[in-house]
Amino acid sequence: MTNMLNVHQVGFSYNGKTILQDVSLQVESGEILAVVGPNGAGKTTLIRTISGILHPKTGMVQVSGMNLEKLPPIQRARYLAVVPQARELPATFTVFQTVMLGRTPYLGWLGNTTTQDVEIVRHVLHLTELEDFKERRIGEISGGEQQRVLLARALAQNTPILLLDEPTAHLDLQHQSRLLNLVRQSADEIGLAVLLAIHDLNLVGFYADRVLLLVNGKVQSIGTPNEVLTQANIERAYQVNVEVISHPRYGTPLILPDGFQKIPQSQMLSSKEITSQSQLKFQPIPLYPRSYVGEDFKMKEKGS
Repeated sequence: MTNMLNVHQVGFSYNGKTILQDVSLQVESGEILAVVGPNGAGKTTLIRTISGILHPKTGMVQVSGMNLEKLPPIQRARYLAVVPQARELPATFTVFQTVMLGRTPYLGWLGNTTTQDVEIVRHVLHLTELEDFKERRIGEISGGEQQRVLLARALAQNTPILLLDEPTAHLDLQHQSRLLNLVRQSADEIGLAVLLAIHDLNLVGFYADRVLLLVNGKVQSIGTPNEVLTQANIERAYQVNVEVISHPRYGTPLILPDGFQKIPQSQMLSSKEITSQSQLKFQPIPLYPRSYVGEDFKMKEKGS
């Protein structure tokens, strides 16, 4: 397999605060690498830095062996597509028009679309189950449907690398599964290299080939889901007690958090104390515990 994405000791800071420190990773063609970690770990900053929105203070991001920062924007957009966490979509655009924006890197100076562009957008709308919404305006559809529009726009870009920042946010269980199945299928069938930032650790075990655990901007662990999603790693990273078991059918790790502190037997009221109004004392229980353009990638579209 070919390393499509290489991140070499990337660091980023903002207002004197270090957000990312010496982050290194590689994503091969056909592979899904999931980035997990607690809130504030730096996952979104990592996605934004790799995409070129933010400039790393140290290190380098390479796509197909080339320094991303040295590529002009139009060429960069032919290498990687992004499904961002924040939805900033034009409310008055139709779904079809919004997905067509993914074809921008190929439209030329006049921005004229071709029959091929239209066919690609229609195909992507079919894949993402948005055909019935194509004439609806973005402002008229739900947050979950807008999330699927973002994925469709990224797929229409037809890049060898796909970056996703919390793509299952606002999606119900059915559409979470369908979206991630589509991402998995794209990696397997067309060799898409996928970097996926996600909070749901149980979904990670099902869909990711490898997992990177990011804590306070540093890589704490990287490997297969079974290697990274261990009880010790999760408890240390998230500061919560968990139990990790193996899925009975697939063998993937399942993470079960302990949501409540157990009350010691010595602190529990006896039946006599409960019936005695004089000794009954209500003590609230805490809810949570305290304690393509380069030589290495040939575009499949004719004439692009």
